[in-house]
Amino acid sequence: MKIDTDPKKIEDFLTRGVENVYPNTDFVRKLLLSGKKLKIYLGIDPTGPTLHMGHAIQLKKLGELQKLGHEIILLIGDFTAMIGDPTDKAATRVPLTRKQVLNNCKLYKKQASTFLKFGMFGGAKLKFNSKWLGSLKFGDVLNLASKMSVQQMLERDMFKKRMEAAKPIFIHEFMYPLMQGYDSVAMDVDGEIGGNDQTFNMLTGRNLMKEISNKEKFVITSRLLEDNNGKKMGKTDNNGVNLTDDAFEKFGKVMSWTDGMMMVGFELCTYVSMEEIEKIRKEMADGVNPRDIKVRLAKEIVTIYHSKGEADKAEQNFANTFKDGGLPEDIDEITAVNGELLSDLSVKAGLVKSKGEFRRLVLEKAVSNQETGDKINDPLFKVISTTIFKIGKRRFLKVIIK
Repeated sequence: MKIDTDPKKIEDFLTRGVENVYPNTDFVRKLLLSGKKLKIYLGIDPTGPTLHMGHAIQLKKLGELQKLGHEIILLIGDFTAMIGDPTDKAATRVPLTRKQVLNNCKLYKKQASTFLKFGMFGGAKLKFNSKWLGSLKFGDVLNLASKMSVQQMLERDMFKKRMEAAKPIFIHEFMYPLMQGYDSVAMDVDGEIGGNDQTFNMLTGRNLMKEISNKEKFVITSRLLEDNNGKKMGKTDNNGVNLTDDAFEKFGKVMSWTDGMMMVGFELCTYVSMEEIEKIRKEMADGVNPRDIKVRLAKEIVTIYHSKGEADKAEQNFANTFKDGGLPEDIDEITAVNGELLSDLSVKAGLVKSKGEFRRLVLEKAVSNQETGDKINDPLFKVISTTIFKIGKRRFLKVIIK
């Protein structure tokens, strides 16, 4: 495949949603304009069972590079996930077993296929870092550790905060950036893409490439999708849009975003042109109802993962449910026997992941009988008649008693 060196496409790639470029933008621009086929990767540790909108931001950027003709690698950190990235963590991560890690990433390739084309001929490659990290000998690890000083590690804000709070920092947490950085050396890449919260780890890889391979690796960090409190929208704070969410769930979650998140949402999560986004920004400044803008954002996002038809349907269901006080057209249904626990039925229907999650929703007054309007206050509530229940903010379950 011929390398596309269209200056406009390259400039859009280098600026849209980008936080920083290392060593600098000119260096990467010249590489992309040179016509040389570059090898670029994105690494994801499978610490959860689904990718979310935060991952999609980087996958979208990676997809832009693939369309330009470059070699793309999606790296699954199956080894590093068992150690745990200490980035932004006030305490040490709970270690994951290999079984948990492999189970978590089962759907990653399928979900990433929204943005990347996989396959033998010019397709993106899927790699696992256990292939090289799992085979390192102790002498290799010590040699790797000699490439970085304790002082360099302590430059990380999260380690400083832990020390100030008298919280422990374990040696394996110091090792994590070196392991992630070694991925670049093992794959002999030209560049890496990631969220700006991964800057330290990615720059560690850049330093290792210089020392070990005498190669200048570039790093591009993207802006993060954050809520009003500056928290990452993702699995850690349970406030993210999962790629496994259905169209109605995605639409509803985007509609719950604050007005201040809308413009960055258009830039990071959609294919709407920057020129059009600027027009939308001016419309908001001129007094257009923010809700109308948010509806467009939600539909743009849902269309990417589902279809325009599904986006239109999700909009109508949302209006029926929340604006008009009605019910969505498609309500999950389940058949039950008299006296079954609503918690069990909710888990079976896939509306909650566990009985523990159902219990939490009950305690938060987020489960109700839609026919009477009564809140369900007992986590062990038994269903005795055919009824529609609201589970959480946007999900409904019709229980049909046999």
